[in-house]
Amino acid sequence: MAMEYGQEYAREHGRRPRPEVPGSGPGRRPLVPPALAAPVAGRTWREFGYLIASLPLSILMFVYAVTMVSLGAGLLVTFLGVPVLAAALAGCRGFGALERARARGLLRLDVADPQPVRPKKNGAMAWIGAILKSGTSWRSLLYAVLHFPWAVFAFTVAVTFWSVGWSLLTYPLWRWVFPMYAGVDGLQVYGSEDGRHTFYLDSTFEIGVTAAIGLLVTLATPWLIRGLTTVDRVLVTGLLGASRLDARVVELESDRGVAADTAAADLRRIERALHDGAQARLVNLAMDLGLAKEKLREDPQAAARMVDEAHGEVKTALRELRDLARGIHPAVLTDRGLDAALSSLAARSPVPVRVEVDLPERPAPAIEGIAYFTVSELLENVGKHAGARGATVDVWQVEDRLLLQVTDDGTGGADPARGTGLAGLAERLGSVDGILTVNSPTGGPTRVTAELPWRG
Repeated sequence: MAMEYGQEYAREHGRRPRPEVPGSGPGRRPLVPPALAAPVAGRTWREFGYLIASLPLSILMFVYAVTMVSLGAGLLVTFLGVPVLAAALAGCRGFGALERARARGLLRLDVADPQPVRPKKNGAMAWIGAILKSGTSWRSLLYAVLHFPWAVFAFTVAVTFWSVGWSLLTYPLWRWVFPMYAGVDGLQVYGSEDGRHTFYLDSTFEIGVTAAIGLLVTLATPWLIRGLTTVDRVLVTGLLGASRLDARVVELESDRGVAADTAAADLRRIERALHDGAQARLVNLAMDLGLAKEKLREDPQAAARMVDEAHGEVKTALRELRDLARGIHPAVLTDRGLDAALSSLAARSPVPVRVEVDLPERPAPAIEGIAYFTVSELLENVGKHAGARGATVDVWQVEDRLLLQVTDDGTGGADPARGTGLAGLAERLGSVDGILTVNSPTGGPTRVTAELPWRG
C-alpha cells in the first residue's frame, strides 16, 4: 500500500489538486460557448488593452535605453560615463517595474519581483557598482531593446485584425453611410480610373458574406491576441522576473527565518519544561530533605517518611528529564535509526500504532531527526484530536526522497488552516525543502504524507 501510494505521490511531486470552482463542474455548461464569447470576454479586452499600451511605452523605453546607453558608452573615456551608464540601467529597472505591474493587472501574470539593489557599503559609488553588477539591470536593458520591435509588430497585427473584424461584422449597420453621404451604394472593394469596372458591397448576399467574414475574423482575433500576449508573458517572466538564483535566495532566507523561529520555540519549550517541571521538583526535593535533616534526631520516623517522599520526587524528576531528553533527540534514534525510534514512539502512544519502515540505509541525521519529530507530532495529534481506534506509520524511499505517511481511522476534518499544529509542521518541513500534504475528509480516514530530501 505504501509503495503504491509513494510512486503515485512522487509522480505528482506533492502537489494537491486545485479546488473545483462552484458552478464550473462537468454538470454545469455555460450559456454561451467560450469560443463565441471570447470577443467580448474581459480577458480579451484586457489583453488587447495591454498590446495597445505597449507601443507608446516601448517607444519610450527604447529611446531612453538607446540614448542613455549610447551617451554613457561615449563618455566612458571620462569618468562621467560610469554614472550615466548606471543611471541608464536604473531607469530600465524602473521601466521593468512598470511592465511587471502592467502584466499583473492586465495579463494576470504572477511574476515575482527581482532582488533590489543592495550595495555592500554606503555611498554613491557603492550604489553605482551594485547597479552595474546586477544581472537584473542588464536584463531590464535587454527587455527595453527587444520589446520595441515586438510591440510594433503586435500592435499592428492586433489593431488590424480587431478593426477589420468588427468593421466587417457590423457592416450591415453602417452601410447606409455610403448612399447617404458618399453617393455610392456601398463599400467599394476595387475600381478602375475610368469608372467602368467597379465593385461595391451593396447586394443582400454580398452584405451577408461580408458580415460572415467579419464574424470569422472577430472570433479568431481573441486567440491571435492571446498568442501575441503569450510572447509578452515569456519576455516579462524571463527578463523582468526574478531569476532562479534570486528565487532560491528568497526561499533560503525564508527557510532560514523559519528554522530560526523553530529553534527559538524549541528553546522556549525546553526552558519552560525545565522551569516548571524538573527544576520545581528539585527545589521541593531540597526543601523536603532540609526538613528531614532537621527532624532526623527529634522524630526519626517522620524523617524517614519525608526521605521516602523525596525519593519518589527524585524518580519523578528523573522520568521528566528522560522525557525531555527524548524530546530533544532520543538516544535510540542515534544508535538504532528510524525503525527502532518510531517503534518506541508507537509503544508510548495511547492509540495502537503499526509501524512499517522500508529503508535501504539511513538518511542524513538531520533528515532522520525531522522525520522522527514529524511522526511524533502527528501521532500526538492522533491521540489528542482524531478519536481514532488505530493508526499506521509507513516510511519508505522513492528515488532521492524520504516519504513518511501517518494514517488513522478517526473522525477526520484535520485542516492546517485551523491552527491544529499542521501549519507549523509544514513550515518546518519547508525549511529543508520538504512537503506536507493532508487528506482528511470529514468522517475520516485521515492520511498525512510528508516528503523530505534524502541527503544520505
